[in-house]
Amino acid sequence: MILWAALLMSYCCLGMNGAAAKSTGLERIEKCGTRCSQGLHCKTKPGYLVSPPCQNAVVGLNMSFVFHNISLSTVMSCEGRQKCSLHLRIKTVLQLNESIHGLSICTVTAGMMVNCQTFSFTRSSRERMSGLQVEVENDCTDVSPNQQVQVMVKTVPSYCGITWTGTYDAPQCISKDLRRHVPECITGRLSYDVNPERKELTVSVSDMLENHNYHLRLCYKDFICFGTGASALIKKEEPVKNTTLLYSRPLPCLCIEGWSAVVDAPRVQVCPFKDRLEELWFGATFDPVEKILSWEPVCPVTSVVTLCQKKEEGVCVDLPHASQNVSRGKITFTEVDPHPQLCIKFTAGSHSWTRCPFADGRFQAWEMEVTRQQDHEEVRMMSQISATFSVGLCVKSAGPAVCQITKTHTVHVETNKAVGLKLAEELCNSCVQISPHLSQLL
Repeated sequence: MILWAALLMSYCCLGMNGAAAKSTGLERIEKCGTRCSQGLHCKTKPGYLVSPPCQNAVVGLNMSFVFHNISLSTVMSCEGRQKCSLHLRIKTVLQLNESIHGLSICTVTAGMMVNCQTFSFTRSSRERMSGLQVEVENDCTDVSPNQQVQVMVKTVPSYCGITWTGTYDAPQCISKDLRRHVPECITGRLSYDVNPERKELTVSVSDMLENHNYHLRLCYKDFICFGTGASALIKKEEPVKNTTLLYSRPLPCLCIEGWSAVVDAPRVQVCPFKDRLEELWFGATFDPVEKILSWEPVCPVTSVVTLCQKKEEGVCVDLPHASQNVSRGKITFTEVDPHPQLCIKFTAGSHSWTRCPFADGRFQAWEMEVTRQQDHEEVRMMSQISATFSVGLCVKSAGPAVCQITKTHTVHVETNKAVGLKLAEELCNSCVQISPHLSQLL
């Protein structure tokens, strides 16, 4: 009776410790080891690389008789706040008798060799506890986050048909406990402030991997995150871990991405403007030669794009056979005649937005700006269609609205690709006159 009470107390304590760990994260251990039921003396040694052949089981010895319960779980050992590792705990409850001298436990993961350990019971302890249920627990198998482990448990000696096999998936890095303490999961935590007037994001990093630099960048999120060019490196010795990144548009797929400066470091992303869908419904282009109206989302978005006619009361009535579904990639509407009431309706979920590209009576096919550089003027042009333009310098005369052209440059512009023209001449009292070659538009 005293022995049964000791076994029951040992089993209950182990169960209570596991339950407590679930509420606070993974259970911590100071060092790994093997634990057997009180009174059962175990010796641990490496297993065979090649298992010996199994023996025929004695009468009455089978799987259900020998193995009553085998459980797999993860525990954590730590050498510091951010220096923790994961271990697979294998707990076996078996019915001990004179034919069982120990256990063999083998584990294998993808790309790794089989790792086996043998736990033998001393003759005196197994004879004393024969006929009782006993526990053998080992937590010295190292595992990585999200790793799948194959486990095989046999008796020693090995009896044919008495082998337990199972598969265990180690916790993923989505666990808060792992993200704070296991190096392979530590991404750092990002917070930010937005300055919309200056188009700036001030980013702060906390809980980053100690003694390592940290990368930050802005990127457009799709299947992968494409960098915008805005990036920064936060040095490990800097007392204040923050920086400022510039953005051009507050798009819903614009994200801040951060990761530690180590090989294969996990990354964290936050997207400050993820709810700003209204920023997507711009950029419709019209080709006046081909009469094609097109639009391409700058971020992946599941939406329905419909041509509609805007009425006086502000309602936009859908045109028949003029709807297209889009998530990514360009959509086009052909044979389009520009009209101030012709609009595009974008519907995403339960919300709709309407844009009217011809509302002002014309569609601006190209645009231009003149900027002053250090030692020259520069003309920058953008066109909705591929075209060749004449850029002329002219001097205003005394007559009304008369500008005499003094020099002409020819510039070819591809669709939606900005082109810059450096002007060596001074623009004092001069103007820039730009006109497309007529043959391009006929």
